[in-house]
Amino acid sequence: MLHESLIYDAIIYIYACSILLYFADFINRSRKVNRTAFWLLAVVWALQSVFFGISMMEKEYFPVLTLFETLFFYSWILVTMSLVINYFFRIDLLVFFTNVIGFSVLTINFFANQHASPMVAERLTSELLFIHVSIAFVSYGAFSLSFIFSLMYLVEDRMLKQKMWNKWLHRLPGLGLLDLYSYRLNMAGVPLLLLAIILGAIWAHLKVAGDFWIDPKVLMSIGVLIAYSLYLYQRVTYGWGGRKLSLWNVGAFMLVLINYLISGSVSSFHQWL
Repeated sequence: MLHESLIYDAIIYIYACSILLYFADFINRSRKVNRTAFWLLAVVWALQSVFFGISMMEKEYFPVLTLFETLFFYSWILVTMSLVINYFFRIDLLVFFTNVIGFSVLTINFFANQHASPMVAERLTSELLFIHVSIAFVSYGAFSLSFIFSLMYLVEDRMLKQKMWNKWLHRLPGLGLLDLYSYRLNMAGVPLLLLAIILGAIWAHLKVAGDFWIDPKVLMSIGVLIAYSLYLYQRVTYGWGGRKLSLWNVGAFMLVLINYLISGSVSSFHQWL
């Protein structure tokens, strides 16, 4: 089972990176980013195919009989179709959402495998929690850096308007670069947080009794995702930028702080944070 566990982890991490890059390409089209996401997805497909082949050799039948096998095969089909669509048609939005569904199905299937032994199931559940936490904190890191760039933007903008020409002004990057860096960090943080919420929901479904969706931490995390999604929406759709969007970004980061410092202390199952 060790080789299966390693393949599990590799598929989940690489799949998450591919979705992140597809999202970045959808928001800000880049052929290089799209090709990288495509090849990462191809690696996921190859690893799924290897896992499928190993399962076929061990069971000596076409493994689509149990719920675990059918869901895995369904995920493999989604990845295959995504590769074909991306290569021939370039429908970016369809590819992104198809892979969000495929990632969710694959993760649920891996970590909720009822046919695994109790020891293996417990290990996989622990790994799921680790992946959820690590991805969530990477997204928080991206939001934190984006917040700093927005603060720098607001400070520099104020100094320029008041004509405060000093050494600190010359040490700051230009307003355009600060705005761009903040935007790109949020563009990375949003899909990462989305994946973290999906993984956390799967873990909570397996380990937490009751309706975990009404937990303060969960609700605040969804609120943070919505706030930063609106940031990207306003930037891409309405062309927001500059001071207006920087103020929005500062406000969104305040939700991150509330989510981490306050809602975590009253959450029913996030007390370990």
